[in-house]
Amino acid sequence: MTSPPLLEIRGLDTFYGPIQGLDSVDLVVEKGTIAVVLGANGAGKSTLLKTISGVLDPMKGTILFEGRAIERLEPDQVARLGISHVPEGREMFSMLTVRENLLLGAYVQKETAEIDRLMEMVFTYFPRLRERKGQPAGRMSGGEQQMLAIGRALMAKPRLILMDEPSLGLSPKLVREIFGIVRRLKEEQDATILLVEQNAKAALDVADCGSVLELGRVALRGTVAQLLASDAIRNSYLGTSRSLAL
Repeated sequence: MTSPPLLEIRGLDTFYGPIQGLDSVDLVVEKGTIAVVLGANGAGKSTLLKTISGVLDPMKGTILFEGRAIERLEPDQVARLGISHVPEGREMFSMLTVRENLLLGAYVQKETAEIDRLMEMVFTYFPRLRERKGQPAGRMSGGEQQMLAIGRALMAKPRLILMDEPSLGLSPKLVREIFGIVRRLKEEQDATILLVEQNAKAALDVADCGSVLELGRVALRGTVAQLLASDAIRNSYLGTSRSLAL
């Protein structure tokens, strides 16, 4: 018998008051893959992640995680199932230290030894966090805060990581560094990641498959190879034409 996808979304509608943010969205994320959702500002990318994580309630539709419907669960219940959300803008506790922010991410863990192991793993991926573990998060650079946001999510030992615009506001060098770590998490930790991004090139370099959201609807989906072959992706997101090599 075939196992269900790790995450499956069917016919999802979400509203902000009278404004519809998602319109009949379908999406599948298989275990051990990186799936990217591309789209311009206002396309519904952040709305999608907030709906999955329970911050927003859908008007209709189904969200299945490991075959279980989760669309009516509270955010803490979703997190306890193994879904970690790295929000847009990092949302650090600025007065708390790096170590204290990481410990907050480990609130679902019970064993001290496991918390220590997870923190050491985070420091292995992000050595700068080890160097700054006693520093208030609010006094870190944007790139360091993004590392901390990802590290905090890893402390929950998630089965699915939701990442919202991890390249936002970062220099090209830091974007390459962050996405290199995203790739390593998949290869070394068998991480499953749903990534929403405007930086299509960086996202498609690490992803296995993807979708494009336009005004809350899925306008295009496919493997990375299929997306790269699309004129719409080349013209709107990569600034190239079909005749140019990628």
